[in-house]
Amino acid sequence: MFTWDEGDLNDEQIAAITEPNNVFLVACPGSGKTRTLTYKIASELSGLEDLKKWVVAITYTHRAADEIRERIETLGVDTSQLWIGTIHAFCLEWILKPYGLYHDKLKNGFKIINSYDSEEIISQICSSIRTERIRYGECSHFYTPRGLTLTCAGNKISLVRQVLDEYHRHLAENDQIDFEQILYFAHEILSSNSSVAKILSNLFSYILVDEYQDTKEVQYSIFASIIKASEGRVKSFIVGDPNQAIYGSLGGYAITQLELEQLAEVSFTPMALDKNYRSSRKIIDYFRNFNVTPSATIAVGEHRDHPSIITYDQITHKDNLVEQVSRHIEHSVLNKGILEKEICVIAPWWMHLAALTRNLVNRLPQYNFDGPGLVPFSRDIDNFWFKLTQIILTEPSPNMYVKRLRWASDVIYDMELALVDVNLIFPKQLLKTINSISIDEDDGLTYLRAFFEALFGKLEIEFMLYPMLKEHHEAFFNSTQNRIDRLRNENALFATDIEAFRRAFKPRTGIKVSTIHGVKGGEYDVVISFGLLQDLVPNFNDNSVDSAKKLLYVIGSRARKNLHLISEKGRMTGSGRYRREYQPTEFLYQLNFTYDLNVI
Repeated sequence: MFTWDEGDLNDEQIAAITEPNNVFLVACPGSGKTRTLTYKIASELSGLEDLKKWVVAITYTHRAADEIRERIETLGVDTSQLWIGTIHAFCLEWILKPYGLYHDKLKNGFKIINSYDSEEIISQICSSIRTERIRYGECSHFYTPRGLTLTCAGNKISLVRQVLDEYHRHLAENDQIDFEQILYFAHEILSSNSSVAKILSNLFSYILVDEYQDTKEVQYSIFASIIKASEGRVKSFIVGDPNQAIYGSLGGYAITQLELEQLAEVSFTPMALDKNYRSSRKIIDYFRNFNVTPSATIAVGEHRDHPSIITYDQITHKDNLVEQVSRHIEHSVLNKGILEKEICVIAPWWMHLAALTRNLVNRLPQYNFDGPGLVPFSRDIDNFWFKLTQIILTEPSPNMYVKRLRWASDVIYDMELALVDVNLIFPKQLLKTINSISIDEDDGLTYLRAFFEALFGKLEIEFMLYPMLKEHHEAFFNSTQNRIDRLRNENALFATDIEAFRRAFKPRTGIKVSTIHGVKGGEYDVVISFGLLQDLVPNFNDNSVDSAKKLLYVIGSRARKNLHLISEKGRMTGSGRYRREYQPTEFLYQLNFTYDLNVI
């Protein structure tokens, strides 16, 4: 059995890990949630006696899955009976691929389209409607167990339904499914075929769910149906923080213990991690102003008595934003001795960040940055060619071998999903082939096009004959061009040479630049956040006080020592006579708090 050293865990964490019943764990920021989850998985894996059983862990991101797997392997625990990944990956691998023949829309095969493809198709449908103007951003939607749910409001609902009906008709005619349908079709298969849930329940010994507060109702239904079918044999460990439920506009919500018990027809033991090892008391007292769900958060870490600085700037104009953020960075490094990697710049939208990042690079050439805008392609981990790019541009060092081997397995799995014959392709062979290719080309995108051609030439595969690979290939390069165009509209510069691309895949160094959603799970000595404006925070799609509070809670709880908030002036929205200036986030503006003077 896996055991931990004395001092590795506190009493709360040990109690959660050793609890024999199903666990419903509420964990405050900085409480060691990931460590607790990691040790719990390691403990369950080491106790497996049946070689045919699996421990399943569902994470919100691929990055979180990789991090947890690596931590478990570092602990010396065998992960061969661990399946860990996102809910979409789980549904594909365990439900849609083996049991898709039970669903009318999947039985003849299917191709998965990524978010760029979805946006392109919906945008084209929107542009074809002449009676009334409608945009892609107004057509956001998700599925519940009862069917399609629209997130738009106002008088365009019927028009949005018309667009989405046409969109889903297009997908069906082309045997395509999008990410939302992956979840819904998996739910339908489990709901209409009780034997599938029963089979899966016999394969799993434990189901663990991370970040439950960002889980959708249809996702709860999926894993709850498997737990229910096991009649108590499959145990579960659900962990998250309801105050960080910032995906409400996408259908995510923090289920209650009672609701989950009724859904899964099992009991859960409520537990909590309320010791914050990250932040100072002052930082904790501040972000607790944004609590939506009452929680006790106690400062116990080494920084608990740090004399934190918290500022709120409503004066800086957006044209002076780069200068103001640069001053905060320079003051933190030069006057406070903060390391670059311990500084994070946060904003609600990636476009604002992309423009800012390149300008910061020019303004502060002596500093390193890690953020959007440094290269003109998005980190679309669900795109086949991005996954391949990740291997190609990552240095083939001994330290990266295990990770690159895992990525190679994922690429081969996706090729098999695209109906490529992969019987003679193995991960080690694929890595060896990739490492043997040399392309003499400086431009990043030209380099990648040539590399893809060379690799599949060596594999003797005509990848353009496979619809899924062809569509992903087009989406990868088209979305890159789209990103370039959007960055140009923001007057942002960006690097396009292959060395800049390689730097983007090196281990993370420098000042982090991220969206609010992208920074979840991170922690930094200094957090600088701008764009704190109504209709950005909260977003216009979910313009509620609770939504604003959750976003501000996430921002504030990332900081260990100092927090700088900016509601800049001069950022405009709308056009013509409807053009107006964004105003500060209402809840933040009205908060009664004594901020520190902005001395820079």
